[in-house]
Amino acid sequence: MAELSTPENPLARARWAVVSWRLAAAMWMRAALAYRANFWISSVGNLLVTFLDFVVLILMLRHTGRLGGWTLPEIGLLYGTSGFALGTADLLIGSVDGLGQRIRSGSLDVLLIRPAPALAMVCAERFTLRRAGRPLQSLLVLGWAMHALPLAWTWPRLLLLAALLVSGTVIFAAVFVAGAAVQFWWGESREFQNAFTYGGATLLSHPPGIYGRHLIAGATFGVPLAFVNWLPLLHLLHRPDPLGLPRAFELASPLAAALSVGAAALAWRAGLRAYRGTGS
Repeated sequence: MAELSTPENPLARARWAVVSWRLAAAMWMRAALAYRANFWISSVGNLLVTFLDFVVLILMLRHTGRLGGWTLPEIGLLYGTSGFALGTADLLIGSVDGLGQRIRSGSLDVLLIRPAPALAMVCAERFTLRRAGRPLQSLLVLGWAMHALPLAWTWPRLLLLAALLVSGTVIFAAVFVAGAAVQFWWGESREFQNAFTYGGATLLSHPPGIYGRHLIAGATFGVPLAFVNWLPLLHLLHRPDPLGLPRAFELASPLAAALSVGAAALAWRAGLRAYRGTGS
């Protein structure tokens, strides 16, 4: 099936996708705010629950002092950057992981005949700011870690940190979309996808040195999660790379993000071409 009435120019299609997502997200947000008490209670609860993840790390470091040679503020950088990247990607397009349900019910067909990109509609579905708890909490931890570290936050370091936050968000967003595309062939792959998104963020919140070389290599050359924060922070903190890669890899997060987007786009297009509907 093909989407109807989409602009031919690639830039125009991208703009139309953003506009379509914004309109759909605004509609879902108005629906969520119809029950304001429930919205605020859920938002605050989500923020508090996410803090428990970092509390576990604090309790762990109280007994060990260091983890893989990293101090608590350094691990705070890992936790804050990975949590922000995942949380922002989840906030913006996390609903795409429910694609399998639409495929099984046949409701994806409805989106494919609308004059708006199906991917934008699926990503915006059930958008709610309740999910902002994770990126907000991660930013608080990140701010504390930056203050606690004995580093002079020069402009180059701040620009590197900003670049890794943006690139990391894009990489996680690409993983969300690529994982959702798998559901065109394997409808029950949602939990498999979560292993690389939520599981990936947990992986990245710990120092790379505590993992085996094969796992680190897989997170670098397979699913490029190492570019979310491991490699840039190794450069920022002047720590050695467990794989001994060239230093250029530590600054390649924007390139990794661009390649991830391209791979996710190819996976999505392949899934759409393979989709034949439910026949109902």
